[in-house]
Amino acid sequence: MSHDGPGDSAGGGGGGAGVDALSLDLLAHALAGVRDPRDRKSCRLASRAFARAEAASRRAARPLRREALPRVLRAFPALAALDLSACAGLDDASLAAALLGGGGAELGLGLRRVRLARASGVGWRGLEALVAACPRLEAVDLSHCVAAGDREMAALAAAAGLRELVMDKCLGVTDVGLAKVAVGCPGLERLSVKWCREISDIGIELLAKKCPDLRSVDISYLKVSNESLRSLSTLENLEEISMVGCLFIDDDGLQMLGAGNSLQSIDVSRCHHVTSQGLALLIDSQRVIRKINAGHSLHEIETCFLSKLSTIGETLTVLRLDGLEIFASNLQAIGDSCKNLVEIGLSKCNGVTDDGITSLIVNCGYLRTIDVTCCHLLTNDALAAIAKNCRMVECLRLESCPFINEKGLERIGTLCSNLKEIDLTDCRINDEALQHLASCSELQILKLGLCTGISDKGLVYIGSNCGKLLELDLYRCSAITDEGLAALVRGCKKIRMLNLCYCTQITDAGLKHLSTLEELTNLELRCLVRITGIGITSIAVGCPSLIELDLKRCYSVDDAGLWALSRYSQNLRQLTISYCQVTGLGLCHLLGSLRCLQDVKMVHLSWVSIEGFEMALRASCRRLKKLKLLGGLRSVLSPELLQMLQACGCRVRWVDKPLLYKG
Repeated sequence: MSHDGPGDSAGGGGGGAGVDALSLDLLAHALAGVRDPRDRKSCRLASRAFARAEAASRRAARPLRREALPRVLRAFPALAALDLSACAGLDDASLAAALLGGGGAELGLGLRRVRLARASGVGWRGLEALVAACPRLEAVDLSHCVAAGDREMAALAAAAGLRELVMDKCLGVTDVGLAKVAVGCPGLERLSVKWCREISDIGIELLAKKCPDLRSVDISYLKVSNESLRSLSTLENLEEISMVGCLFIDDDGLQMLGAGNSLQSIDVSRCHHVTSQGLALLIDSQRVIRKINAGHSLHEIETCFLSKLSTIGETLTVLRLDGLEIFASNLQAIGDSCKNLVEIGLSKCNGVTDDGITSLIVNCGYLRTIDVTCCHLLTNDALAAIAKNCRMVECLRLESCPFINEKGLERIGTLCSNLKEIDLTDCRINDEALQHLASCSELQILKLGLCTGISDKGLVYIGSNCGKLLELDLYRCSAITDEGLAALVRGCKKIRMLNLCYCTQITDAGLKHLSTLEELTNLELRCLVRITGIGITSIAVGCPSLIELDLKRCYSVDDAGLWALSRYSQNLRQLTISYCQVTGLGLCHLLGSLRCLQDVKMVHLSWVSIEGFEMALRASCRRLKKLKLLGGLRSVLSPELLQMLQACGCRVRWVDKPLLYKG
């Protein structure tokens, strides 16, 4: 759970004399063993000594509001990691003010890792303040700061001790910005420039020359060629490289890459000019490769590639071949060569059969993750083979495998007690299948979307024995009712993510049951036409950790629900209320009250006037990062408001959708 600051710990009780007499180190050690954030808060409230110990030992924080940032930095001087990715309204001024401590003197922070992903309001001024205040800075994440460009990179380049930099989708960064970072931060070890489409071979060449310690590089979706791989091949310490979707890279580039380093992980998925021969040449020059992802790239699995796998069979642990044409003989060759695999990816592979899976896994008893999504030919025989040979399997992805049913899952439930995740989306399973899965008491993620054969009875089984469940997807499981939810929450108190979209029998009574899930963060209720503001009020009051809520096409949800969210759901960051019966007053109060709200989808709010939209957006424009609005509003909202949204870094998606009632 995220915390905005020191909370009210200073106002806690005096605690017992014995606790107060203990050293801060001992108290901090005791707090380290308390995993539940609510229990930690109770300790702080019970004793000022515990509060002081946490303040002195706290190493990480994730404030949700910019107003709380100065308090966090003052209260926890030992912070080493600061996550500002969800800090609503953060901009250069507020970041600089917090770092300078409000008094003009730098705090001399010991921060080493700062995450600013999607912090669109932070530019070069804020980054300059960050670098100046944090002389020990080692890692920065600027991913999805789409407005970041070369000037921001120049500010970061002053952090000479930087070791890790993530700048995925910083669309304004060019070779010039990358060069500044490379020159200013020669000790870089990990760099990701995924989707920075203005970076070319020239920038990568300079990077390789100036940063010889690079161990991990992600150049996915760049318009670079084999010349970039030639440059990166000079990096003697390079261990990991990802080049997903690099369309100008081919086998010659892979051959260059393999000459001079010891790669452990390579991702060439969606590189359409890479073939089996190219991968074989790369493997031939390597002996310690642990991970290979060639999904959606190779046109076919050729003998030259399969034969080379035997040379890295002792080290290879992850092999992903999603989207390829694979036959039983190929899978048998992989199983014979790669007996230490812990993960195999065969999603959307044509030709995968029960015989192929059996021949693969008979020698791969260490497998923990098996992904056979959309392998439409598989039957219960494949599950029986998995259960027999891979009893330590933790993750099974079986989406859209239509011939799998309760008989196959009986074997899984009986023999695979360590199972933690299973995806059965769009499979023909029933309540009996869930009865078998309920034997897997370690289960944490269960996806049952489009499984129309399950009912409340199945949820009774899950609720009876799967107390560790964190995520449940019941998308379009239309037979589920309020009674099923009651049975579920009685035993599964730790659920954080729940999808009930199009479970149209759910009413406010069902939401009342869900309100006991105090750790719930993500809730999808799309098209639950029987719920009203009463049910939403129950959720708002009972689920204080709620971060994302989808109420699209919940036609009976009105202002009463919004008022409850405004008061009780202060951590809410993403909200969809399209087609709800809310008014301008309710919308204005909602957007003005929720200080963490960053992403709002509100299409076809027929009861909200133009003035209502105008007032609501003005009340929240400095915090919002993403909006989804009806295209017709673009011409009637004031130009001043639209300019203000743009200036604050808010991206607006205008859509033209007909107003259709879906009951």
